[in-house]
Amino acid sequence: MARRRFRSNQRHEPVTERSFQEYLYSSGAPQTSRTELMRMVRGGEDTYLELKVKLSNSERIAQGIVALANTGGGVIVFGINDQLRVEGVENAEEVQDELVRICREEILPPLVPFIDRLAFDSGRRIVALDVQGKQRPYRTRDGRFFVRMGADKREATNEELSALLEESRPFFYENLPALRATIADIDEAHLWSFMRAFAGNAFDETSAKGYPTGEVLERYLLLATESRGELAPTFAGLLLFGRDESVARLLPRSSVIATRFGGDNNQAPVIERIELHGNLATIHESALKFLSRYADLWEARPGIPRSEAAQQEGLPARANYHRNAASEAVANALIHRDLALRDVATRIHIFDRAIEIVNPRRSAGFAPAALRAIRFGVRQHLNPHIASIFSNPGYGLSLSTGGIPRLLRDAKAFSGRPPDITAFNDEFRLRLHGI
Repeated sequence: MARRRFRSNQRHEPVTERSFQEYLYSSGAPQTSRTELMRMVRGGEDTYLELKVKLSNSERIAQGIVALANTGGGVIVFGINDQLRVEGVENAEEVQDELVRICREEILPPLVPFIDRLAFDSGRRIVALDVQGKQRPYRTRDGRFFVRMGADKREATNEELSALLEESRPFFYENLPALRATIADIDEAHLWSFMRAFAGNAFDETSAKGYPTGEVLERYLLLATESRGELAPTFAGLLLFGRDESVARLLPRSSVIATRFGGDNNQAPVIERIELHGNLATIHESALKFLSRYADLWEARPGIPRSEAAQQEGLPARANYHRNAASEAVANALIHRDLALRDVATRIHIFDRAIEIVNPRRSAGFAPAALRAIRFGVRQHLNPHIASIFSNPGYGLSLSTGGIPRLLRDAKAFSGRPPDITAFNDEFRLRLHGI
């Protein structure tokens, strides 16, 4: 139940006092007169209305706010006694400041408070706190979840908490429908190869009457959704299972630019530059082929690096890299590309002695703390749906397990130097050193 802000609108009543911050948050909201508020109060407490004589126990107030937020929102009015009479609060400004503090410090995630102070002709004032639960589930600072049933609050049961958590499943850019894409843009052979990895021969009989591609994408894999009255694959669905030509046409920014430089930095002459198109599986395979054209990929460090042997024979030098580290570096770039950034391309740079992979990634809030964390396996998923399917063996790629920590370990053991990881200017850079 949505609650509205309260403001006195009778001719001889003082106007509600508001801070500038509250005005910014609520200036566009509908407002309710003091008369309407008092009519609600006379109806007594219910699931969406709680009445308090005063603010005396911040812990209990925090629990009440959490309960209202988890139950859909509501209002707490301070200065009303059990007989539904206006007693008022001694210092409305202090009550407001304490409510702001509680909402910011005692509740997780923090709430933005909408607060009204209403004055009566008698000089008494009440404070109304409008609670909106837009990021539930909410919990108290000590980790307790509350819900409100009627006029009472209580801790959420396991079933209620599970329902709240399911409701709060985050919605990512990858879950948006891809513009102008249809189910016909899906590579059915790839999709059904993936499905049979789980379902065995469950779909063998469908070939006679057609494969239910749209149903599987929407109901089983959550990779399609309604868009303008028609079923459309999401960005994740198109990137994972789209036909190569469809992905290139509908999502041109998903391509990867691979360049071989004739030196140790990107100011060196360009030997070859190509643009890799297609779904993620196609791009991953094409990227590894390009790497193999200009570098040697090994499962273990060779006794005599091929680059030295090549030099002895008078051939151009080729650096050597750990195969799994290079494969994981490419996979990490494809999985964790920041899809919301349209103007920054994913690039693969091959230098004489290093491979650098540059990926779009909003760096604000990401570096430097998260840079330290990912080295220890703390994931920073932008696209969890893509990551879970891309890394599944049923998707058809031979990937190493262990993610970034395994990549760092293998690369360092192979070359003797740890990879360099940096993030700035909306780019994430990973550099592997060759031998």
